[in-house]
Amino acid sequence: MESVKVINLKKIFGEQIAVNSINFEIGEGEIVGFLGPNGAGKSTTMKMLTGFLPPSAGESWVTGFNVEKNPLEVKRNIGYLPEHNPLYLDVYVKEYLLFCAGIFKLDKKEERVKNIIDRVGLTPEYKKKIGQLSKGYRQRVGLAQALIHDPKVLVLDEPTSGLDPNQIVEIRNVIKEFGKDKTVILSTHIMQEVQALCDKVIIINKGVIVANDNVQNLQNTSKTKTIIVVQLSKEIELNIFRAVQGVLQAKRIAANKYELECTSDIREQLFFAVAPTGSAIINMQLEQQSLEEIFKILTNPNLKV
Repeated sequence: MESVKVINLKKIFGEQIAVNSINFEIGEGEIVGFLGPNGAGKSTTMKMLTGFLPPSAGESWVTGFNVEKNPLEVKRNIGYLPEHNPLYLDVYVKEYLLFCAGIFKLDKKEERVKNIIDRVGLTPEYKKKIGQLSKGYRQRVGLAQALIHDPKVLVLDEPTSGLDPNQIVEIRNVIKEFGKDKTVILSTHIMQEVQALCDKVIIINKGVIVANDNVQNLQNTSKTKTIIVVQLSKEIELNIFRAVQGVLQAKRIAANKYELECTSDIREQLFFAVAPTGSAIINMQLEQQSLEEIFKILTNPNLKV
């Protein structure tokens, strides 16, 4: 069953089409990376899904509720951390989270706040004012407010932007933990984050969806070159590789080690080409296109990678 569904969603600002009739579905419990260049329409889409921005056309549903027709039900079922985390800097962490719990009219507010403080790792800092916290801990406060009402869907817009490497790992671990029983839509420019966290990737470019699949399938089906690295027991002539059908380029990159650019995975053909030479294949590795390279190709096809 889908947790989020979008049909022909469109947003126009003046004469600019920010989001152009996009469609996608996200299943229950999936963590989805929502990627795109700056200005591609990511944040606009997230704002429409969370009810902060009305669409110009199209419809969307969250946990079965229409975002425009059932806004309160949607807000009960969705947690949202925007890119620029809006916080009351002069308010204490616990006081702020109690205020958020009050907005949702939650029972046992003290117990709920204590639980969420523990789960997002705010225990050492919860007695401080938000303005006294590091950016990493402020992001945890943002996550806590998004999670305080135990939503089924979590929407995170650049949750690790501006954090140092240690803070990124910490926030990533928090997201991964909560993603075990929630649907998560994660916007980020950090490709390693997507590969570490996400089940699926949606890539938007100039307001249009250009990819919607899991990372493995994107790597297997993207219209990009296939690289095969071959380690041999002794050196052979490059022309032996170049004579194999499907080899576009061949070069020696180290002693008895070769990098081949191929049209597809032709490791079996390479094995039979090397065998008569008297050299033995020690290792033959298929190097898949990285998600970053695929992103560049899909969002800027004129760029050489």
